[in-house]
Amino acid sequence: MILATTILAVRRGDQIAMAGDGQVTMGDVVMKHTARKIRRLFHDHVLAGFAGAVADALALFDRFEGHLEKQNGNLRKAAVDMAKDWRTDRYLRRLEATLIVADQTDILVVSGDGELIEPDEALVAIGSGGPYAHAAAKALLDHTELPAAEIARIAMEITASLCIFTNDRITIESLGPEPPALEPSVASGS
Repeated sequence: MILATTILAVRRGDQIAMAGDGQVTMGDVVMKHTARKIRRLFHDHVLAGFAGAVADALALFDRFEGHLEKQNGNLRKAAVDMAKDWRTDRYLRRLEATLIVADQTDILVVSGDGELIEPDEALVAIGSGGPYAHAAAKALLDHTELPAAEIARIAMEITASLCIFTNDRITIESLGPEPPALEPSVASGS
């Protein structure tokens, strides 16, 4: 299991949101609180987030973006090419990271084992806080009408309160139309 981070991708309707925490640890020491583990790729049409070693993930982002360019932004084809490379390339096989990649139609997980996984649901989470984020996002998807970005934010806040490798410095990137504004909640009992 890749430790020390949480990345979550959620789809609701035409909107996809990806969220990640900002904590970077080395062993049991927090080295950074505000890392950005999510990137926009291919002219801002693709979101990619990583869990694992930072340097390894940055190398994978570069490689994956090359596949996106080669495939003219086709996420599925680029992800298949990336999974093949990751499995067969000696250098890439040593990299310790997992990626979530998403566009308007697909959410995919690409791992160092050369695996390419399309989740059954409209969400996926990776990293040490992945199970917490997944459970919280699933409950919100199933029982609220909140937009994807709000689901991602709330699920990550819940995760940060439970997982010691996930902090509350959350970055959220979204693709798709802006959701309608939510009705402001009224505080009771002042």
